[in-house]
Amino acid sequence: MPVDTRDYYADLGVPRTARREEVRRAYRTLARLHHPDVNREPGAEERFKAIAEAYQVLSDPRRRRDYDASQATADDWLGSLFSGLGAAPGRQAGPQRRRPPYNQPGPRDQAPQQGRPGADNQAGFAVAVEDAYHGGRRTVTLPGPTGRPRQYTVDVPAGVAEGQRIRLAGQGAPGSDGGPSGDLYLVVHLSPHPRYKVHGRDIMVELPVAPWEAALGAPVQVQTPGGPVRLDVPPGSSSGRRLRLRGKGLPNLRGTAGDLYVKVRIVVPPNLSRRERRLYAELAAASTTDPRSTA
Repeated sequence: MPVDTRDYYADLGVPRTARREEVRRAYRTLARLHHPDVNREPGAEERFKAIAEAYQVLSDPRRRRDYDASQATADDWLGSLFSGLGAAPGRQAGPQRRRPPYNQPGPRDQAPQQGRPGADNQAGFAVAVEDAYHGGRRTVTLPGPTGRPRQYTVDVPAGVAEGQRIRLAGQGAPGSDGGPSGDLYLVVHLSPHPRYKVHGRDIMVELPVAPWEAALGAPVQVQTPGGPVRLDVPPGSSSGRRLRLRGKGLPNLRGTAGDLYVKVRIVVPPNLSRRERRLYAELAAASTTDPRSTA
């Protein structure tokens, strides 16, 4: 007779008297801990499949009754098998002990448990735009699992975006009965910046230009989170015109980087020299442009 040695109760870390809600709660906790999208450790996927199989059986009343009955039958069969084995020649066989079936009270119900994993925690994490662009290691002080301030070392990936989560494995709430601690998830919030505005992975920056640069066009230098870049301002650029620098926004390790949008802002000199004033007066007299005619 084939014997199923899988212990679904041990897979979920619940006693055999566990109610359906306890089974469901244990499954959700373990599935979140061992899901392949979250846990990259060797054997995590096999563990996740075992947890899912155990839950499918123990969450269904009919399948659970059949499973308990099969385990009891298996114990009876194993007990009879070992009780029928004689002692070695020259020795007298001693009394045989029969193991109680799984669905009866006794030491089998106190099988070693894996413990309950701790809960996952979540906290906000402020990141400067430059740090989001370059990435790097940061030290941040947050309330620990006991509520006391604690320092965490965080590896910020290059190109991290608003709302993205950074996982610190094992830094969540402690488990019970020897179970593993949960994880801490840091939700990224980009800090306000005096120069850059971020929308997704695109970055917006204002570019002050002189009136003659806007009118005649000029090569200028634009400061970006990745360093200064050259930009050719087209002739006839008005305030508010947006110029696009493809791929100069936040990087993306899994796809296309964002873009940098440069918004032209014409800046008039606050104090004019006599010669500058004279030249502006000559321009005003010679120009036929009426900027308000198109308003």
